[in-house]
Amino acid sequence: MAAPTPPGSDRSPSAGTTGAHKAWAGVFREATDKRVEAFSESISYDQRLADDDIDGSIAHSSMLAHTGLISQAEAEQIATVLEEIRQEIRAGRFEFTAAKEDIHLHIESALTARLGDTGRKLHTARSRNDQVATDLRLYCRRAIDRIDRALQELQRAFFSLAEREQGLVIPGYTHMRRAQPVLATHQLLSWCEKFQRDRQRLADCRVRTNILPLGSGALAGTSLPIDREAVAKTLGFAGVAANSLDGASDRDFVCELAFVLSLAAVHLSQWAEEWIIYSTQEFGFVRLPEGFCTGSSIMPQKINPDVLELVRGKTARTIGNVQSLLVLLKGLPTAYNRDLQEDKEAIFDSIDTLEAMLGVAAPLVAGTSFDRERIAATLERGHLDATTLMEALIAEGVPQRTAHETVGRLVRRAMTKGVALAELADEEFLADCKEWKASLRSALGASRAVERMVSFGSTAPARVADQMKVWRQRLEAAAGT
Repeated sequence: MAAPTPPGSDRSPSAGTTGAHKAWAGVFREATDKRVEAFSESISYDQRLADDDIDGSIAHSSMLAHTGLISQAEAEQIATVLEEIRQEIRAGRFEFTAAKEDIHLHIESALTARLGDTGRKLHTARSRNDQVATDLRLYCRRAIDRIDRALQELQRAFFSLAEREQGLVIPGYTHMRRAQPVLATHQLLSWCEKFQRDRQRLADCRVRTNILPLGSGALAGTSLPIDREAVAKTLGFAGVAANSLDGASDRDFVCELAFVLSLAAVHLSQWAEEWIIYSTQEFGFVRLPEGFCTGSSIMPQKINPDVLELVRGKTARTIGNVQSLLVLLKGLPTAYNRDLQEDKEAIFDSIDTLEAMLGVAAPLVAGTSFDRERIAATLERGHLDATTLMEALIAEGVPQRTAHETVGRLVRRAMTKGVALAELADEEFLADCKEWKASLRSALGASRAVERMVSFGSTAPARVADQMKVWRQRLEAAAGT
């Protein structure tokens, strides 16, 4: 599948003009300069819209026949030849050239070459402005559905790991300092929650993407008797754009999708960062699958988390694409402007990047395990039970601020001795805490701290078990749809 030669290469077009016929050339006295063709082409990246363009064109031609603007036989001829062109494109037998600018003109030109005037009728009551807007919505809608399925697969991977690691207590961190103990299952399910919000945002974005602009024309609609609702139904759109000026030029859905994708990528980057840290010799919490690591060209012992690092790094592209799209739109007046051609590479890149990240994330999670012995050996470091002891004192009637200060002094005593709180003697507790009694020892120790939790949404074993049931039901329901 040959793409046009980019300007600046050894084979880029030289100065001059081309006599290639343009769909819009009637009013022009001069042919398009080859340098302009090379500068303004989009076929090098909008080839991927071919299926969407053909789907939209078949639906459009069917509507034209339904309204009597072309015959049923002509619509059937158009549909048959468009399917032939689709297969040629998929097989790599279709020739692309910068002279024909974009995927829309390539397909229409091939159709006209094979059907003559019948092919020329396809563009009746349609502009490239509303045509490309329709194609892009179809493409983004399909991408949303694919990414949603990929996020489901990642949730399943985290859920399966959460099932395997039930009962394991690990340190929880704030400010990258040990804070309170949590169940590993609780921590893993937190990622399922983040990706669920990403899926909800995708679904919400899909609502605004799923509006048909076709029929808006260039900007003012058409004087021909078209049936926009019929096209919407054929293509699976939930409704039609209510204002033709807005319909042909609206790219809010592209910006919105780019943001949703970037936030999903940010969640992946946060996960990658955490597991990069967790897999270090210093932490040793998780063992990454070696098939998702790489080595060093000079240090034979290295097993590097390059996949996680690339997930973290590629997130920057998705964030940059959001800004690029917003800056692209900020100065545009009403209706279509050629600037909008520049929207595609940014959103295509965000879609491709996130799909690539998700493609490695789920199997990496599936192949990871926690090092239970290593975690257990250091679990009591950092006085993770301090907050639980404070709350035990509060339950005995001690004011929170007093209990906080008292436990702080006890932690300092334990730190000075280099021991855990549970290793302090009763007399040492009494020295700083006049309310101390032996029964308060039930609040000490990381595992006991976890077991004492009761609030909804907490790391309490019973609460986490409830959440496991909820997630099992969600994922099973999603698998059945």
